[in-house]
Amino acid sequence: MDEITPTPVTVIGLGLMGRALAGAFLKAGHPTTVWNRTAGKADRLVAEGARPAPTVGDAIESGRLTIICVTDYRAVREVLGTSDVELDGTTLINLTSGDSGQARETARWAQARGAHYLDGAVMAIPSAIGTPDAVILQSGARPDFDAHESALGALGTVTYLGTDHGLASLYDAAGLAMMWCVLNAWLQGTALLRTAGVDAGTYAPFARHIAAGVADWLPGYAEQIDRGSFPAEVSALETDARAMAHLIEESEAVGVNAELPRLIKAMADRAIAAGHGKEQYPVLIEEFGKPGAADRG
Repeated sequence: MDEITPTPVTVIGLGLMGRALAGAFLKAGHPTTVWNRTAGKADRLVAEGARPAPTVGDAIESGRLTIICVTDYRAVREVLGTSDVELDGTTLINLTSGDSGQARETARWAQARGAHYLDGAVMAIPSAIGTPDAVILQSGARPDFDAHESALGALGTVTYLGTDHGLASLYDAAGLAMMWCVLNAWLQGTALLRTAGVDAGTYAPFARHIAAGVADWLPGYAEQIDRGSFPAEVSALETDARAMAHLIEESEAVGVNAELPRLIKAMADRAIAAGHGKEQYPVLIEEFGKPGAADRG
């Protein structure tokens, strides 16, 4: 339901993302107070109607909803932990990047000081903020989210994940894993085809088609993982491993880096050695669920 009165909002931290967040609130008609250690970063926002706060404490007192987006979680504590900052009764939404452990720890810290705390992640570049393409993830107490869902809608497509404050950070990390793996796979293929004079622009539409097809497998593969049963309905892992060997051999033969396919095959080989060769590819979740050799020290 639309708000009758726009929520007064405070944005702390005016890097590229923070300025985009504040700008989206202003555009949506929310009275917006801003604060940054380097005050000059607020100039354009002030020209657009934002109120510059002289101190963090003053900034928080000015809005019913405070968004903080700074360098890291240590900076969150440094900015909000001074004696003149009163968090009691405020709703604090942290859109700073970090890991799930930091999110949960910061939630406890903020709640001990009386704040209603939500942790979040922004799955977008600054220029997308304020459009449906910007995905804003939120985790924490449902009533705290419900109270400000309409205001947060000014930023993009807002998704509530659950009460665990660490979920937004975990989803963020999972999204990064997808992004980098898709891009790295495309770069591997592009490097291979360049040896035959095929440029990246020619390969890109083919690669996009392959990526979309693989994405269609995910719901069915997810069912196998959630059931813990991996019947080889399409291909057995030992068959996939032979194709991995082919990719390694092709890469080496044309002088292309084969580190990535060797890593993938090493994981498949371990799963096969553990007796999973006749099962389908998602059985590799067992390998992904273990620490790697470097993590074990």
